[in-house]
Amino acid sequence: MLFHLDFKVEYGADQSQQDLFKIWAEEADAALGAKAAGAVVDLWKVVGERRVIAIVDFDSVDDLDAVLFDLPIMKLHGQYVNVTVKALRRYEDFADDVKKRL
Repeated sequence: MLFHLDFKVEYGADQSQQDLFKIWAEEADAALGAKAAGAVVDLWKVVGERRVIAIVDFDSVDDLDAVLFDLPIMKLHGQYVNVTVKALRRYEDFADDVKKRL
């Protein structure tokens, strides 16, 4: 199953930008490792924002939920991370479905 993940990352008044970058560097290593392993289809950093968009491929919503809890940024900084998750459907499957309804 494909999912669109939209991570919005903030940081508290008690943290420096450098503190956030240390956490984000660890997260970046994990994310790029997951991409190399095939779980992450692709990743983008939104210019000028603390925001990352990912397309991921997991067998179930349960698997995705478990992975989200275990991400370094969620373990170390989760109170400042908001993730919006949307399930995606392959367009080819949608097109076939629409044609069947004619």
